[in-house]
Amino acid sequence: MAARKSTPDEIRRRFDADVDRFSVLETGQSSTIDAPLALELIARAAAGVRPQAAALLDIGCGAGNYSLKLLHYLPLRSITLVDLSRPMLDRAVARIHTAAPDATVNAIQADVRETAFSENTFDVAVAAATLHHLREDSEWRNVFAAVHRALVPGGSFWVSDLIRHQSAAVQEMMWQRYGEYLIALKGPDYRDHVFGYVEAEDTPRPLYWQLDLLARTGFREIDVLHKNSCFAVFGGLK
Repeated sequence: MAARKSTPDEIRRRFDADVDRFSVLETGQSSTIDAPLALELIARAAAGVRPQAAALLDIGCGAGNYSLKLLHYLPLRSITLVDLSRPMLDRAVARIHTAAPDATVNAIQADVRETAFSENTFDVAVAAATLHHLREDSEWRNVFAAVHRALVPGGSFWVSDLIRHQSAAVQEMMWQRYGEYLIALKGPDYRDHVFGYVEAEDTPRPLYWQLDLLARTGFREIDVLHKNSCFAVFGGLK
């Protein structure tokens, strides 16, 4: 029998108590391999495909790192933040207002699976270290479809996330490599801590499964920007 996964409320409580770790733009989320590179690649890709993008949807925004990085490259005037955690949202709003006082910021405390977005509204959507909390395949399909509807034609959707591998042998090798990264970062206790909450909270899908879902949802010009171990950065255009 599969282990019980954490509820959204249990996940929210963990993030409520972990705001500071998500509030350093220079490092991003340290438990994610190549987090600063992922930030940079998504921001530059979004700017490259739509340089005048003005409206951003940041799903699972955390403390706002992706919105802040995108502000370096895009003339954003409207930023919609979605997150389970109110302390994360509050920190993100404060940081964005400091960086871009003229931007309109809409903070929504909600589960993305239960959030309705207006159609043809956003130029860019991002989801960083977020979608791995989705459970059933139907939830993944619904969220990808909702993002597609919410984007304007020519808008882009970018994902940076934990993935799993279809080969059990490859998954085991990549997971061991990830553990070595975490040990080098903060020691074996930190590795065990991260592995514990991943086991409790996360249900990632393979990279190619998600790329296929983007295509089946209607996204085009789908690209992989980066992959290292069990993390990948990818996206597509509407």
